Amino acid sequence: MIFAMARIGATLVSAPIFSALGVPLQVRVILAGAVGVLVLGLYPLEVPADPLSLQGFATIAQEALIGLSVGFILQVAFAAPLLAGEYLSNSIGLGFANMVDPHSGGHSAVVGQFLMILMTLLFLAVNGHLVLVELIVKSYETMPLGGGWLTRDHMWDIVTFGAYVFAGGLAIALPVGFALFGLNLLVGVLTRAAPQLNIFAVGLPLTLMTGFVVLAIAFPAMSQLMQSAAATGLDQARSFIGG
Repeated sequence: MIFAMARIGATLVSAPIFSALGVPLQVRVILAGAVGVLVLGLYPLEVPADPLSLQGFATIAQEALIGLSVGFILQVAFAAPLLAGEYLSNSIGLGFANMVDPHSGGHSAVVGQFLMILMTLLFLAVNGHLVLVELIVKSYETMPLGGGWLTRDHMWDIVTFGAYVFAGGLAIALPVGFALFGLNLLVGVLTRAAPQLNIFAVGLPLTLMTGFVVLAIAFPAMSQLMQSAAATGLDQARSFIGG
């Protein structure tokens, strides 16, 4: 049972939503045990004869590495809206307004937190958590227990997918970022045309107001992009395990 729970538990520890600080450890253990029982009923697992031997520890380490890799791939996809929120916060003028991240316990910009909450709700709305459980269960068919360590190609796929943080974050922030860029150009022209205007007294409130308005208008497009980011993360995880 421990060998069936190792990969599942590692995935729950590193995957979004399940790895949040608000999810108790007992809940993760119960979920890992429940899914492990399902795996034992579907796939015959060839476990080492002595779990405390070197082979047993190596098998557990291998299973944990696979689970951590799958969860990390999804974390990369979830980092895209957080990066977009950091950029938008600094552009709007809310870079100084930080709050505690309920997922990691760190601090991040308020816009980034809002986009992360929206990303989480979209992920749950499309049953992404159920798809993740299905992927990790089917991974025992394509990557059986003790079937071999992760290859160089697996590691390279994870490294190359890291670029999606910047590509996805740029795509999510582009609608609002382009509007704020045009506004900054306009404020610059007004400052040159009328030097007596105080750029801080005029530019900051105008940027803040325009940023919120454009952000509200761009919500449908940004939601579609975040839903696409979640789907991309799941597709990359499916490709990683050979599905």
